Amino acid sequence: MRYSALALIMAAVAAPAMADTGDIRVAVGAAYVNPNDSSSHLTNVENAAGLPANSTEVAVNSNTQLGITINYDVTPNWSVEVLGATPFSHDITLKAAGTPVDGLKVGKTKHLPPTVSLQYRFMEGQKVRPYIGLGVNYTTFFDSKVNGELATTLDSLGLTGSKKLSLSDSWGLAAQAGFDWQINDKV
Repeated sequence: MRYSALALIMAAVAAPAMADTGDIRVAVGAAYVNPNDSSSHLTNVENAAGLPANSTEVAVNSNTQLGITINYDVTPNWSVEVLGATPFSHDITLKAAGTPVDGLKVGKTKHLPPTVSLQYRFMEGQKVRPYIGLGVNYTTFFDSKVNGELATTLDSLGLTGSKKLSLSDSWGLAAQAGFDWQINDKV
């Protein structure tokens, strides 16, 4: 899965824009994760349900959580940011357009995507400073569960046995854009 930690609106408003080299800023705000939900086709489900080959995939919803960032200003324009957040929760559903199993809840998972980014701030010396950032994140999954309705449906199709939802931790790119706004001479 690929994730994007987008601009932290509340953090941008609370962070000082006129940072000197070596300054550290801590901010809290909204962090948004939009998973890349491409998947392989579920051939066992297709075969058991009599669906056409390559007609099923999974879909994963987006989620917004409380995020915290710590920025260290390397220069007046360049900074390093570390993003952490409360656990994100995602519902996973079956995509099988035009079939009775389309939209069937597959399960649920939680994850944490700590991210480290390098940011560049434009317009040094101005009260409003737009920035862009590029970084890398490591996503670790936990508390993944198969939905009871899916387990029952699979049993009724003759797919008995253990039902587990297994997601692999992953590395990915993160992009961000936002602005810092200097509210007064101190922040």
